[in-house]
Amino acid sequence: MRLVSYAQAELPEALADRIAALEATAWPGAAPGHDPALDPRALLLVDAAGTVGASLALLYKEVPVAGRTCRAAGLSSVVTRPELRGRGLGGRLVDAARMALAADPAVDLALFSCDRPLAPFYEGAGFGCLPGTVLVGGTPAEPLATDAPGFDKAVLAAFFTPDPEADRAALTGVRVPLHPGDVDRLW
Repeated sequence: MRLVSYAQAELPEALADRIAALEATAWPGAAPGHDPALDPRALLLVDAAGTVGASLALLYKEVPVAGRTCRAAGLSSVVTRPELRGRGLGGRLVDAARMALAADPAVDLALFSCDRPLAPFYEGAGFGCLPGTVLVGGTPAEPLATDAPGFDKAVLAAFFTPDPEADRAALTGVRVPLHPGDVDRLW
């Protein structure tokens, strides 16, 4: 499988349809695509026949960190084709996402949440948990936080700043106002 990447606006329709079908296996009824305001980018593992083995979206937004504004990227809609799970495709894709973000001079950090049982998977790809950190999604008028009742979310990050340990400390145990809107409520 080869790694390919597209801005959502440039994603070929056939691939967009395949991604939507794959995502529907994990999140039936969810609307495909992401808010264009978050500059979404699809990262995919595709075989020679064009079958999407795994996909994720990278979403971008400025967030406050230690009194300044940083450009954050979030991982969203990470999914592997059910019959290909357990073969390392998801880990390969998430690791490739982290490496692409680290190489992007416009990105200061990756910041996202996942179901708590999945945290070790993301840690295996180089992301670290931020204990006590809460991401606040939705909108300021209708927030959705990772510590909302019924949620069991972990917040993970990778830092690409000159002082990553200071930034990790600044984002540990705090509430981070993402407010990505109504489409991507928590990235």
